[in-house]
Amino acid sequence: MPRRFPRFRWPLHFLHPPPPFFECTRRPPLSLLADRCASMRQLKQVHAQMIVSARIADNYAASRLLSFAALSPSGDLSHALRLFRANPLPNSFMWNTLIRALAASPSPATAVALFSEMLQVGTPSGKHTFPFLLKACACLPSPSIARQVHAHVLKRGFHVDPYVVNGLVRCYGVHGHLDDARRLFDGLPEKNLIVWTTMISSYAQNFCSNEVLLLFDRMIGAGVEPCNATLASVLSACARSGGLDLGQQIHSFIREKGIEVGVILGTALVDMYAKNGAITAALELFGQMPEKSTATWNAVICGLAHHGLANAALDLFHQLEREQVQPNDVTFVGVLSACCHAGFLKLGRRIFYSMERTYKIEPKVEHYGCMVDLLGRCGNLLEAERLIKGMKWGADVVILGALLTACKNHGNIDIAERVVNEMLRLDPGNHGVYVVLSNMYAEVGRWKDVTRLRKVMRVGGLKKIPGWSCVEGDAS
Repeated sequence: MPRRFPRFRWPLHFLHPPPPFFECTRRPPLSLLADRCASMRQLKQVHAQMIVSARIADNYAASRLLSFAALSPSGDLSHALRLFRANPLPNSFMWNTLIRALAASPSPATAVALFSEMLQVGTPSGKHTFPFLLKACACLPSPSIARQVHAHVLKRGFHVDPYVVNGLVRCYGVHGHLDDARRLFDGLPEKNLIVWTTMISSYAQNFCSNEVLLLFDRMIGAGVEPCNATLASVLSACARSGGLDLGQQIHSFIREKGIEVGVILGTALVDMYAKNGAITAALELFGQMPEKSTATWNAVICGLAHHGLANAALDLFHQLEREQVQPNDVTFVGVLSACCHAGFLKLGRRIFYSMERTYKIEPKVEHYGCMVDLLGRCGNLLEAERLIKGMKWGADVVILGALLTACKNHGNIDIAERVVNEMLRLDPGNHGVYVVLSNMYAEVGRWKDVTRLRKVMRVGGLKKIPGWSCVEGDAS
């Protein structure tokens, strides 16, 4: 009988050799390392490890790389696009992430193009796709694409999702289609704070102050407590509509609830008080704010100028310069208005020309209008005329009307005739300018010219120029 040997059992450690050192130390998964990256250099190192270990084919791991590159402040959108294009079958998360990043980029139209590509390859869009896509649509000049996206929302059945509807309301509101925005808002069965705030903000941005106040009242009646963004929008409506009482009530509400007054809300309060003439309250709030934006300074400067406190407005502007706060075009509208009200020609001229020389801000029509008004009030009509001719774009009838008014106040018929000809060139059917010129002829006894102009008015009909008027007054 053959001899039987006992069965040999291999040691477990021999059958299963120890893992490599980097696994023994229990390093985190590469996808988790991608989430922990702080720079693109680190991300590219993780990316290289994923390629070496064949983990790059795992869509979850690849999506973490894409998310950092696309959305992180330290990311690189072009690198995210390369990652996306290198993936043969990107999942919905990757599409949505890239649409989100492109919507916030300087080229939001590329987000819409990517959504179109997403539809072509058959990847289903979801409720997370549309809020980002609609953010891109809100940045585009035409609302037509938003309407097309709206059709896809209806097709996919997301027309009752509050976040998708919020994106649609915002998009229509930005483009001024408030009726469409309101229909969507009213049709939403359950409205959250975000949707209420977006609808109120849309009215505020389109200067529909009454609608803002009515909807805010309805919101409070529905038991929805406003947030800072809601209150800022309502305060802007109070500033435009003269609603000082409601603005003060909102300020009391902010204090009672202990709501933190940051830069945006603080600026809205300052602006509301300043525009309603409560200058003391505006200055007090302004002084209490630990942090101020350029808009905060503008609110006080423009408020002071509007209410005839030119010296105070200019003092505040000089303080802004000393504190090295960067002014913008709105700042200079307020400052030049203050100079105009006070008749500070030399200072106004210096500030106007410092816009481009010192601050690299190109003057707009509003700034030219202030300067023409200032020069006209001070009798510098030829300089005002030269300034208008030197504009990079043509003057409108409002600016020319301001010069015509100054010509009447100072009795300068020669320049008035040239201004009238220019205004008629812009609007040949508008004969109302003849009234001003005819009255100027009558004042100096040029009756033949008066008769000639009256004949022109009888033949052509008389139509008042919208947007300007000539008022008798003291030019000083």
